[in-house]
Amino acid sequence: MVAALRKKFPKRQYIYDEHGKKIGKLAKRTKRLNRSTGGTVVLFIFMGILAIFMGFPLFFTISNALKPLDELFLFPPQIVVRNPTLSNFSDLFVSMQATWVPFTRYAVNTLIITIGGTVGHLFFASAAAYALAKVDIPGRKWMFALVVLALMFSATVTSIPNFVIISSMGLIDTYWAVILPAFSAPLGLYLMKQFMEQIPESLIESARIDGASEYKIYWKIVMPNVKPAWLTLIILSFQGLWATTGGVFLRSEELKPLSFAMGQIAGGGIARAGESAAVMFIMMIVPVTFFIIAQSQMIETLTTSGMKD
Repeated sequence: MVAALRKKFPKRQYIYDEHGKKIGKLAKRTKRLNRSTGGTVVLFIFMGILAIFMGFPLFFTISNALKPLDELFLFPPQIVVRNPTLSNFSDLFVSMQATWVPFTRYAVNTLIITIGGTVGHLFFASAAAYALAKVDIPGRKWMFALVVLALMFSATVTSIPNFVIISSMGLIDTYWAVILPAFSAPLGLYLMKQFMEQIPESLIESARIDGASEYKIYWKIVMPNVKPAWLTLIILSFQGLWATTGGVFLRSEELKPLSFAMGQIAGGGIARAGESAAVMFIMMIVPVTFFIIAQSQMIETLTTSGMKD
């Protein structure tokens, strides 16, 4: 009725019944602000400039990887390669074949550490986050406060305690020395708990009344509804573990990851400048590609997710 009166009497401020009696007041119309064409153009130009600045490091790395040696030593450096070549990658392949440990061994070590650490971190962080967010356990607020406190400490501060713990467990020079610390990263637990708190309690209680176990609620209800959180967690964990060198935990050459071998080759000085450029490209392009693939799924999930009581 209100909509019909507005259409028939656009300037009328009150609502009348069939007998002509005033029964209410029409709500004021709000003007809909539309961005002008000029504003849209300015916004696109601004976003384009930001995209250029953010994409420049990747473009410059790709360009350097394709440059011959004479272009790599030019000053000022050339942004765009003039005579692209794959000689840097072929030289890197030859150098990797000349190492005592085969290149495939370094690659397998990296995959074991990256996949194992990422999967374990996702499972333990999500399970602990579910317990802190949806299970009424004593002291959970204090536990979460410790998790937030742990976010304040960098990896450098905790490196010595981590080494002492891993050494006392007898895990030095094993894959577990790198994988286990990745399980307990506080950022994943914090991220998952914040997302899980948005799930309505009524949904959890309904599942419990229907006889679902806590594990089934966690796996069938909670995890599908926090897909953006664990996709983001996978991206962050993968990027961190892909670049790890093993540090003081891995001593045997057979257990070293790919990033360690690449770093040794890149540290060969001026004579290996081309190979260093190829190393930078390889170490960066894999996590960037993984991020692009996972980001598309994450954005799609963010636009379709959302729960309310």
